[in-house]
Amino acid sequence: MTFLPADILIPDIDDKTAWSVVACDQYTSEPEYWDAVEKNTQGKESAYHVVLPEIYLEDDNVDARIRDINENMKSYCKGTVFKEFKNSYIYIERTQRNGKVRRGIVGMVDLDDYDYTKGSKSAVRATEGTVTERIPPRLKVRMDACLELPHVMLLIDDRKKCIIEHIESKKSELEVVYDFDLMMDSGHLTGWLINDELAAYIQSELSRLADLEAFNAKYEVNETAPLVFAVGDGNHSLATAKEYYNHAKANGGDAKLAKYALVELVNLHDESLVFEAIHRVIFDVDVDLFKKELMELCTESDSKDGQNFCFVTAAGEYNLTFKAPTANLTVGSVQNFIDDFISRNGGRVDYIHGDDVVRSLSSSDNACGILLDSMDKNDLFKTVIVDGALPRKTFSMGDACDKRFYTEARVINNNF
Repeated sequence: MTFLPADILIPDIDDKTAWSVVACDQYTSEPEYWDAVEKNTQGKESAYHVVLPEIYLEDDNVDARIRDINENMKSYCKGTVFKEFKNSYIYIERTQRNGKVRRGIVGMVDLDDYDYTKGSKSAVRATEGTVTERIPPRLKVRMDACLELPHVMLLIDDRKKCIIEHIESKKSELEVVYDFDLMMDSGHLTGWLINDELAAYIQSELSRLADLEAFNAKYEVNETAPLVFAVGDGNHSLATAKEYYNHAKANGGDAKLAKYALVELVNLHDESLVFEAIHRVIFDVDVDLFKKELMELCTESDSKDGQNFCFVTAAGEYNLTFKAPTANLTVGSVQNFIDDFISRNGGRVDYIHGDDVVRSLSSSDNACGILLDSMDKNDLFKTVIVDGALPRKTFSMGDACDKRFYTEARVINNNF
């Protein structure tokens, strides 16, 4: 099996609101958010003290931060912070800020069944292009860590809603293992321990999704291996886990523990799951030059035909359409232009959720933004099967405040 029960650590503390923090790859251009999290968790047992928000990845003191993280992990593992649930799945319900409920199952994925390279035929596949340059700094954080805390979300295409939704119908029979509000007005989280009978049901139903004949008929393809799990969120986090596993195998590490990664399984057809566009903001650039070069490649039009987008500057907004797209999707053509421009002229790009945030960040003289439309989530599996991974940062599942929060943990190195 690819998706398995795990030895899951749950914080056994009173203040779980202070414990649980948002995924480390969020709010990367909003330091005030992480300043508030640091203040909220000061002097408290918290996942904040055992993860590295990516906003700090390039700070001069990053090595010291990583050492502190590793020491905090060891302290938590040796102490009374966690209660362990052996060989378990956890059914969770995440109430988002907007009141919608996302349902999922926490377990571990076998990394032997995952390949993030474009064109992969593995059971677990990346949905977006993996930027290999982003892996080493994340791998540096994981190398000496004894714990992992997951923000990876794997998607299944369960159109009949037979798996996770079935567990939901049985939750009154299950033990509640946590139930608390999330910090920073980010909703609520409840988790139930899945019993052995329902665990067996999950594995049986996932095997059904992996049947090759049914898979080919479902997607009208003639593949040699099925795509069962699509990485919906945390692609680079899972890629880092894969490289950590490869390193453990090659260098005598604990490959048995490294072989797996803790994830949350979510149905693509969960009603709460809305695909949002991921916009671009380009910083530290000559905006006039950026605009000049971009306009040379585009026509200004309100038409929705072709590859169109909205270009945002402090001086105004422009609806543009590429004359000659350089990729199959608008986001790909936009990214190609940005990458080429930065390679020649300098600057940096960040990936932003929310139109208002883009407009705010693009209001200065040396920044500009690009607003993109979202893709239809029903096209995801077929597109990945036929075309391979999408351009990086093609879509996001919800706003930053509704992203997965670090709550559960799992030991990946017994050296503590």
